[in-house]
Amino acid sequence: MEFTTREDIEAPIEYVFDQVTDFGSFERSIMRRGGDVERLAGGESAVVGTKWQVKFLLRGAERIVNAEVVTVDAPNAITIDVVSKSVDATLQVDLVALSPARTRLNVRAKATAKSIPAKLLFQSVKFTRGKNKNKFSAIVANFAEDVETRYGS
Repeated sequence: MEFTTREDIEAPIEYVFDQVTDFGSFERSIMRRGGDVERLAGGESAVVGTKWQVKFLLRGAERIVNAEVVTVDAPNAITIDVVSKSVDATLQVDLVALSPARTRLNVRAKATAKSIPAKLLFQSVKFTRGKNKNKFSAIVANFAEDVETRYGS
């Protein structure tokens, strides 16, 4: 299963990359939503090998995922692999400087099921693919809007 989207942001590529790799902000966001995040390796900057363990409730059960930064090409791209008991996923963010003050954000999320229950879940997601793609695009669009707002301030 794969979702892709892109947004143009009125901010320089370096600023957008800094926002994309502001891991502390994402960690706080997960904790505000009731998850538990533990950084296992790495610091505040985007470096290969930065790792997290994230625990959260989904459909009434506690889920545990491990995430790791696998590639960094500052300020152009970052790739994060996410592994759980039943699903493997990759999140790839590519940035393209359209001009000195405008950046295109391309986001690709790809997931594969490793268990029968996960495969069944993915089947139900495929039935509502349009709705889920719109949700994914809206999340990325909100992030892009927030980056523009912070840059403009």
